[in-house]
Amino acid sequence: MKKKSVTKIVAFLFLFVMAVIWMLPLLYGFFTSFKSHGEIMTSGFKIMPAEWVLSNYTNLLVNNTSAPLLRWFLNSMFIAVTHTVLVLFVVSFSAFAYSRLNFKGKNFLFTFLLVTMMFPSVVNLIPLYKIVDIFGWVNTPMAMIVPAASGVFNIFLVRQFMDNIPKDFDEAAQIDGAGEFTIFTKIILPLVKPVLLVVALFSFTGSWNDFLWPSIVFNDVERMPITAGLQLLQGMYDVKPGLLMAGALIAIVPTFILYLFAQKYFLQSMSLSAGVKG
Repeated sequence: MKKKSVTKIVAFLFLFVMAVIWMLPLLYGFFTSFKSHGEIMTSGFKIMPAEWVLSNYTNLLVNNTSAPLLRWFLNSMFIAVTHTVLVLFVVSFSAFAYSRLNFKGKNFLFTFLLVTMMFPSVVNLIPLYKIVDIFGWVNTPMAMIVPAASGVFNIFLVRQFMDNIPKDFDEAAQIDGAGEFTIFTKIILPLVKPVLLVVALFSFTGSWNDFLWPSIVFNDVERMPITAGLQLLQGMYDVKPGLLMAGALIAIVPTFILYLFAQKYFLQSMSLSAGVKG
């Protein structure tokens, strides 16, 4: 057997084992959400339910008023969509300025922004909370929509993508009398749609899955996003894992659907991240 074939078989087996390890908790949670509380407490580690029940989902979606899961879901959807739109607006304009415009201190300012990426985000939690509190954004969607709108890595990624676009396009448009805004909207934006789509995908999933920050800035049950609500749900149903699993599965539905329809763009993002010009 050729050495190359052996390497492929070993790689396939390794990836298969890793996929099983990753999928097993997800499958266990899925099947647990369809088990009755009595079966969960008495059956031990048994993946498939002996009797499929929908009571966990009906209790969360219909009968439960103290844990408004649908309201949390809508809150998260509003926050994630609005945050994504704001990110695209801020990042595209910022990247265009750093890539195409000439102003004093541009390189120094961009280098300073890159240096800030070296600091862990947890360092900013206390000062960021103070700023959000001063603006009166605690317990409001603005606390999650605005602070992360200008992600440095997103600006870096889009800027590097724009740098690969020949500036001859800009010069030709300027000869025809186009201004900077026209060049940005008519020439640059259509060419950077792939990378902006990647930024949109990761901004949406990042906002939807964020757990630590919403747990800090939200204490009003009605205004919580679903990630912070799941933490509250755990406190209410700490002895009912079926309900917890049902809530967790409902929470991952949007990102799961998004990945199914946009997985090629997720894969494209890997090549964009790895192939940017240094």
